[in-house]
Amino acid sequence: MNKTILGVIISVVVILALFMFFPNLWNKDQRPPVSQPSFDGKNSTLKVENAPVTLVNGFAEVEIASIPGAKITTRYFGNEIKHDLDNDGREDMVFLVTQDGGGSGTFFYVVAVLNTVNGYVGSNSYPLGDRIAPQSINIDEGKTTMGTMRDNVIVVNYAVRKPNDPMTASPSVGKSVWIKLDPKTLEFAEVAQDFEG
Repeated sequence: MNKTILGVIISVVVILALFMFFPNLWNKDQRPPVSQPSFDGKNSTLKVENAPVTLVNGFAEVEIASIPGAKITTRYFGNEIKHDLDNDGREDMVFLVTQDGGGSGTFFYVVAVLNTVNGYVGSNSYPLGDRIAPQSINIDEGKTTMGTMRDNVIVVNYAVRKPNDPMTASPSVGKSVWIKLDPKTLEFAEVAQDFEG
């Protein structure tokens, strides 16, 4: 009799221990997590000046319908950073692209790609300027002068020319722009360095 009770107690303890240490052991609906492929900015779809652009190996080219033989070329530039821009627990990406229409100008843009439950979604672009010298992109999560926290502010550092310099001169004046992406509209807006909202 004592051996039977002892056997039952040991069996109950073993079963409880299995449930504690392996809670999904008997869960038949347990599925392995679905992993998304790692994101590559060189192969992404986004918008530059409100026009959709799909980069393939960092390059996209479209013909300008109104000008025979003219093309707009978009290239992945880089300076990418990864950060959760919409606070959904997924890592998003910000990087630079360039665009030119066959002339001497090369225009730089900031773009973002959000990692959503439905896949990667590209933002509209934020223009930086023609033939600038990009330096770095950072996320500023510090406090404002009022003591409130900034959230997901993107700081882009680059150099521009002096006001009267010709376009052939090298950019020599440091500049920073503070922008924030609206995850709903996928548009960037410039913010003041001590903004409160």
